Amino acid sequence: MAQFVVQLRFDVSETDRRLEVRPAHREYLAELKTAGKLVAAGPFADGTGALLVYDVADEAELRDILAKDPYTPANVYELATLAEWQPLFPFS
Repeated sequence: MAQFVVQLRFDVSETDRRLEVRPAHREYLAELKTAGKLVAAGPFADGTGALLVYDVADEAELRDILAKDPYTPANVYELATLAEWQPLFPFS
């Protein structure tokens, strides 16, 4: 298993659409958390994006997860960062 950090940058011109899709997005994240694929997630306080930490087999699995996220077909964000992460102090 590998951990990846994903930073999303929200398209501010699509805020209304993002808020419309957000309940489905959060439900999807809850399913990933239950399945052990999502370690942590949350929006930035200024509303410009979000940070997510995934625990997956590899980047291919992560990209499949991102493709299935309701935010993706709604086209309300851009992928600012996708990087494998080696935490020095892991989440407990």
